[in-house]
Amino acid sequence: MYKHIIWDFDGTLFDTYPVMAKTFKELLEERGIDEPIVDIVKQMKVSMSSAINYYEKKYQIDEDFVNTYKSQRKGVELELSKPFEGIEEICKYIHTTNRRNYLYTHRGESSIELLKMYGLYDYFSDFITSQNDFERKPSPEAIRYLMQKFKMDEAEALMIGDRDLDLLAGKNAGISACYFTTDNEENEIADYIIHEFGQLRSVI
Repeated sequence: MYKHIIWDFDGTLFDTYPVMAKTFKELLEERGIDEPIVDIVKQMKVSMSSAINYYEKKYQIDEDFVNTYKSQRKGVELELSKPFEGIEEICKYIHTTNRRNYLYTHRGESSIELLKMYGLYDYFSDFITSQNDFERKPSPEAIRYLMQKFKMDEAEALMIGDRDLDLLAGKNAGISACYFTTDNEENEIADYIIHEFGQLRSVI
C-alpha cells in the first residue's frame, strides 16, 4: 500500500498545457510563424526549458519573446487552468485515508495559488516548487528531501507524472512511478500507467 503520493503539477494535477501552448502559439503568430499547437505541447511536455531552447534554435526567438510569453501566460493561466477530472476526489480520498499528498513541480508559487483556488491545498502535506531551489528532475534530490522529512519507506512512496522526467525522478529516488496519460501510450519507465484518476485507487 502506498502512503505517500508525490504529484507533478502541469499535465498531471492540472490541465495547463493547452493554456500554455495557446499563449505560445499566439506569440509566434504575431511574428509571422505558424507552428502546430500539437508540436508546441509535445516540446513543452519534455520540459519548458527544452521547449524554449528548441524554438530559440528553430525560430531564433529571443529573451524579449520569452519574457512576454511568461508575462502573458501568468495573465491567463489562473483563469483558464483547471484540475483534471477526478483530481479533487482522489486527493481527498488519499487525505482522508491517512495517507499524504505532496506537490513536486518546477513551476513557481502559481501552482500553490491554483491549488488554493480549487480547494485542493489542504489535502497536501508539503510543496516543492521552483522557490525551493532543488536540482531539477530527473534528479532525486527533492524527493529524497521529502522522504527524509516525512520518514518515508521507499516501498510506500509513489511519484505520479505525465513525463519521463517525473518518473525518472521517482525511480532515481528508489520509489515507484505512475505514468498519467490521456492517450493510449506505453511507458517503459513506469511501474503503473493510468488514463484517469479513478484508476489510482487500485494502484495505491
